[in-house]
Amino acid sequence: MKIIIGGGGTGGHIYPALALARYTRSQDRDSEILFVGSKNGLENKIIPSSGFRLVTIHARGFQRSLKQIGAVAGDLISGFREAGRIIDCFRPDVVLGTGGYVAAPLLMAALTKKYPTVIHEQNALPGLTNRQLSRYVSRVCISFAETGRRLPRSSRIVLTGNPRASEVGVISREEGCGRFGFDPAAKTLLIFGGSRGALKLNREVAAYLKDGFLPESINMIYITGEIYYREVLAEVGSLPERVKLLPYLEEMPAALAAADLAVTRSGATTLAEITAIGLPAILIPSPNVVNNHQYYNARVLADAGAAVLIEEKDFNCLSLKSEIDRLFGDPETLAGMGRHSRKLGLTDAAARLYECLREVAL
Repeated sequence: MKIIIGGGGTGGHIYPALALARYTRSQDRDSEILFVGSKNGLENKIIPSSGFRLVTIHARGFQRSLKQIGAVAGDLISGFREAGRIIDCFRPDVVLGTGGYVAAPLLMAALTKKYPTVIHEQNALPGLTNRQLSRYVSRVCISFAETGRRLPRSSRIVLTGNPRASEVGVISREEGCGRFGFDPAAKTLLIFGGSRGALKLNREVAAYLKDGFLPESINMIYITGEIYYREVLAEVGSLPERVKLLPYLEEMPAALAAADLAVTRSGATTLAEITAIGLPAILIPSPNVVNNHQYYNARVLADAGAAVLIEEKDFNCLSLKSEIDRLFGDPETLAGMGRHSRKLGLTDAAARLYECLREVAL
């Protein structure tokens, strides 16, 4: 099967696509996979280093500024034409869009040329582009059951989950703790702000550490994001051995396996990872994303009893201390959150999405 996968900009669009690509190769060694990304997105670093071919097209996010509308329209037209040439050259069996600005011109070009097309929507609240295109594509694969209610009735919807969920849960707690030199019998707190980090989260967690709020019996893995690492390090100073401060971590499955509680944003890929292993969480949705979609993601877990939701306006080092102390002080509640979280996880998501592609492929 020959597949073009378009998506990028952030890890939330890239990592599910890579998980699907790796699963496809495991099932079909003769498969051909081509990624299409934007010229300045994070995919330029991540996809080639993962062993897959990437080509780029012009793509730019929609802007409210009148000065930017012309540039956006120009990039959309250029991206559409470039995508059409790529499709003509590669001649795929199916085209998959996983989100990001590049997915729109790619899917539009594929639809114009009558190729089978699939959208993978990671978020509980689908974006405008996916809502519009969902009427025309061959399938819309969703990660949350709730998403189906927010798409046009004419859409051909399949609940697959997020393929990233299929790549966690393969490491034992003992192996995960060993990666960080922790005793598996001790409790571990995992804090991270997504693939790029999060300013507000880092400021309040740094204050939490600086004020000595972390209980002595708790280990911590704290991933700041590369752009915030030096600032956080300067703020917190020296830390005990039980606190591992890192700018970035490629081995996230190890950190997830070691953790008893996560404090994080509520990007779709993050939620796929934590629900796959049933990890309780304190979620602080980013308010700086399109359509406030992280809030709706977090709401799904909070309503299911799998997570505590704290809006950023209400989040500070004291509210963080209060929730961490409460949850670690109540093992029964923490275990219950874990059970509810696992019920939401779809660990066979990569296989489900792969089968969807096979069903619609030429």
